Amino acid sequence: MAIKADRSAWLKGGDAVCETRPPAHTRPVHLILLGAPGVGKGTQASLLAEELGMCHLSTGDVFRGAKCLCDGERSPGLTAALEYMKRGDLVPDETVLDIVRERAACMKCTAGFLLDGFPRTVPQAEALDEILAANDISLDAVVNYDIPLEMVVARLGGRRTCSKCKAVFHVQTLPPKVDGICDHCGAELIIREDDRPESIRVRLAAYQDATSPLIEYYGRKGQLVTVKAEGTPEAIFQSSMAILRDRLPDVPELQPQE
Repeated sequence: MAIKADRSAWLKGGDAVCETRPPAHTRPVHLILLGAPGVGKGTQASLLAEELGMCHLSTGDVFRGAKCLCDGERSPGLTAALEYMKRGDLVPDETVLDIVRERAACMKCTAGFLLDGFPRTVPQAEALDEILAANDISLDAVVNYDIPLEMVVARLGGRRTCSKCKAVFHVQTLPPKVDGICDHCGAELIIREDDRPESIRVRLAAYQDATSPLIEYYGRKGQLVTVKAEGTPEAIFQSSMAILRDRLPDVPELQPQE
């Protein structure tokens, strides 16, 4: 079984350090993942991180975990980000960059890293290039998970959420035993506003507007690879690995661990 990376330094920032590091089975691999909401990027990030032994560095995890940290455990950048979030404002580029800069040491992990959720804009990507160059780190690839719009609408639009316990079901992949009723507490299942097709299309349009320049940026640098995110998670993972093995022939197959 693979050893999981201790991400204390990534989640807390500041002076926090990781107690353990994943073993360096191969040379460090450095990846960025891109993908629209509903594409299954989080699942692929977990599978790739486990297969390649790298640290999964998710900015979303930092924001989600921030509320559980005491004031003394929060880095300055994270404290500033929480203030924006409490007001319902978007966290500006510079604050997000401060959060990443505070955690630059995590990018020196001996088995490499997988960045998930960052960068989101070209200015963030340019700043990341500077951070990596300052630490003598080369980016191996930017993996963009591509999927037809209507498939995303079907995936997200099929979600149903319990009005009471908030359990999540899906009309096709995880249907409740009784239509419209939660298996766990018997309450009514509802369609969240964010899961309505019209809302999904708005979110995807906003994502595409923000991400298209980023995709072009990495395409010009020769670092972009595209994976069709259709099929089962395992099939998408195998496609990802095939593309990465072709691009990174010096990364051998890992042997299963006991």
